Amino acid sequence: MNKSFIPFSILLAFILVGEICNAQAITGVWRGKIDNQRVELKIIQKGDSLTGTSYYRSLIGSVRRHSIKGYFDQNSNSVIWWDDELITGKSADNPGQSILSVADFNCPGGSKMFLDGKSSRKENPRNPTGNVSLTKVNNPSFHDEWDAVLETWSEGGNDPYIIDSVSRIAGAKKGAPANPVVVPTVVRPPVTNTPPVVKAIPPPVIRKKAEPAKPATVNELFTTRKKTFVKEIPIEGDSIELQFYDNAEVDGDSITLYLNNKMIFTHVRLTASPFVVTLPVIELSNSNELVMVAENLGSIPPNTAFMIAMVGGKRYEAYLESTEGSSSLIRFSKKN
Repeated sequence: MNKSFIPFSILLAFILVGEICNAQAITGVWRGKIDNQRVELKIIQKGDSLTGTSYYRSLIGSVRRHSIKGYFDQNSNSVIWWDDELITGKSADNPGQSILSVADFNCPGGSKMFLDGKSSRKENPRNPTGNVSLTKVNNPSFHDEWDAVLETWSEGGNDPYIIDSVSRIAGAKKGAPANPVVVPTVVRPPVTNTPPVVKAIPPPVIRKKAEPAKPATVNELFTTRKKTFVKEIPIEGDSIELQFYDNAEVDGDSITLYLNNKMIFTHVRLTASPFVVTLPVIELSNSNELVMVAENLGSIPPNTAFMIAMVGGKRYEAYLESTEGSSSLIRFSKKN
């Protein structure tokens, strides 16, 4: 008997393990650098296609968020994606060009998973501009609507209809264009210095489904909810420092702050560490209204926050509560 012979069942097992690793492991949270920029990705795999979101953090601390699109090439074990739409944020180091990334998926064993490759401008994929170096992590630093999909992935979150619905909520364009755009496919070259080749593929078949109910925007929540007065705080000194904490167990409460009917901060996640806001007194009116709007109610409704206001060396405290029908209001008044 030839001892070098490998039984077909063992060979099949290796193949199946590799395919399962690829299919299940691409979906998740990836953190590292793209084109020398710090980035966190949430990649969602639907068949061979990819969707999700990317967060880029600049050197000055600002964050911009894109929706992403792409696909997984099983033949070359490559993950290809590009920034599709700018959802929020802007930065001086972002010239407005989308980044296209081509990376090898590496699953060496255990819990270690990597994406390593090259990045380029989407408009010029033949000219690589930087490197891609990402590691899969368990928990995201940025929280958004994709979290629920990732947390329930094995219990139904991988349903294509759910993924499409969340993609629309996350800021994808409404409706299909009259002439669908042909998406570029990047074909990885052999192991040489030759740049990738771009070719066109036909647009995907779009199956119409019933549109889910459109969630209310934060501005709509601010306008329609009752504003409940909590406290009046006198203004003195040069500035006011406000510190916001989760008042109870940290359960994912997220808020938006309005000052005099103008949004000043949104998607503020309340934790045991303070979120600090400084208001210059010179820019305030004689009477000012600060409103806290709950974007969600966390896992333990209602959405509650503990606020500390430092004004002219004095400390003021307030407990703010926001529900599906009301928001909390704090009034700051200058002395006559």
